[in-house]
Amino acid sequence: MTDPNHPRYFSLVVREKLTNGVRLGITSISGLIAHGRGEAFDYLLGERTHPFAKSAVNAAAAFLLLSEKPVLSLNGNAAALSSAYFIKIAKILDCPLEVNLYHHSKKRVETIENFLGEKAGRHLLKSSKYEKMVIPGIASRRKITIREGIGKADCVLVPLEDGDRCRAMTAMGKTVIAIDLNPLSRTARSARVTIIDNIVRCMPQLALKIAEMKKFPRSRLEKISKNYDNRLVIKQALKAMCYHKNNE
Repeated sequence: MTDPNHPRYFSLVVREKLTNGVRLGITSISGLIAHGRGEAFDYLLGERTHPFAKSAVNAAAAFLLLSEKPVLSLNGNAAALSSAYFIKIAKILDCPLEVNLYHHSKKRVETIENFLGEKAGRHLLKSSKYEKMVIPGIASRRKITIREGIGKADCVLVPLEDGDRCRAMTAMGKTVIAIDLNPLSRTARSARVTIIDNIVRCMPQLALKIAEMKKFPRSRLEKISKNYDNRLVIKQALKAMCYHKNNE
């Protein structure tokens, strides 16, 4: 049990969730490495949510609400850290959840699906029950997706994503919303909206914003989405990281 008075308490709790995910078969060993890389960028952000991330959350909520067929994509790390909020958003939007893994195995997909279980209910697209399709231009097993899920989606939330799949989905005409702490990544630069924040901080905020903005008229949502500038958000994130580094 981690002492709440520990100066790194928040970070250690997140690490414990991921290592427990490995024990359960949800998170891969490589997922721990990916998390460590993201944590380094979070240090540079001062481990807090910045205004540019809040702007991206607002835009993400608007795009998801405007979408005719939104889909939420989860990998092992996302499932271990924020599954409750993915399920909550799926219920608010009445949209599907799809498990998609870089380090893919049938057993691991089933383990994550079982972990999401009854709480996800009918929103979870179980891999064994749906027709698959291949997204062109992807070298990994992530190219295999469910036709009724990401295959037919017009807007996809893809946290902790790899760049080639983000680019491939964008090339298919899909609106891609990414959560990525690295503003220099291919994912961050390819997505229509990049939330540059820790997934455990921004997912609760995204769920709240979607619930709040669901009451907005369509014209207001369209204005939010139209005025959003992802390149500006990336520039602001880089500036914030440089400022924090030089003013510690």
